[in-house]
Amino acid sequence: MIEVKLLGITPNAEQIIEEAGRTAYLSFDKKSEYPILKLKNSSGITKIIYTEKEREFIEKRENDKIEYSEDNWDVVKRWENSAAKFIEMLINSGHHSVLEHSYATFRIKGGSRAFTHQIVRHRLSSFTQQSQRYVDEKDFEYIIPDSIEENEAAKRIFIEFMATAKDTYHKLRELNVKREDARFVLPNATESEIVISANFREWRHIFELRGHPTAQWEIRKIIIEIYKILRNEARSVFFDFKYDKEKGTLVKKNRY
Repeated sequence: MIEVKLLGITPNAEQIIEEAGRTAYLSFDKKSEYPILKLKNSSGITKIIYTEKEREFIEKRENDKIEYSEDNWDVVKRWENSAAKFIEMLINSGHHSVLEHSYATFRIKGGSRAFTHQIVRHRLSSFTQQSQRYVDEKDFEYIIPDSIEENEAAKRIFIEFMATAKDTYHKLRELNVKREDARFVLPNATESEIVISANFREWRHIFELRGHPTAQWEIRKIIIEIYKILRNEARSVFFDFKYDKEKGTLVKKNRY
């Protein structure tokens, strides 16, 4: 069973990104912890108001109607603070390097070596993985793909092979073959634990590639679990990704 655990994340991650990004513009005067609203009137004119100054609108939500500046307006967008608005601007403008100032680290259990072989290709991340050189794998757990699990004949063949692999590994160890050499008989299905650290820009890149419908099912499943956690921790950074629960996919939304 797959288990994804957040081990650590940059404190106040969105505020750190805003602070770093505003250094480029020296626009610190625009920071605000209060909601920001985008309004639109019947003529199609839009206006941004900062509720820090217009306190009577703090509780207004998207699709609410308000009277402001002697006109009637629809609230078409609400940002919870200036960091959320600023980060959205950075992403839509392609200024993704600023997102590198915040990091997140995860421990992943229940994934296969086939999964880890794929994820470690993301070179701007950091990895620490269960070592088959030092861990005795004579009783290794393994992952069964659904396509095999659901096929009785295929599952029988698969399990028989895993039993043979375990037996072979055990016999090699009894002959005093080192773990680092006995591991050569271990299959890609072998379960392997791994810790991954990456900055937010790299997590976005990973989500785009590995959450896509064409990605391999296992890595896609694990990456979606990571996305769910990061979306909760730093919603503004990952606002433009859409999780399709029915299809089990994660794709970037068209920003237009």
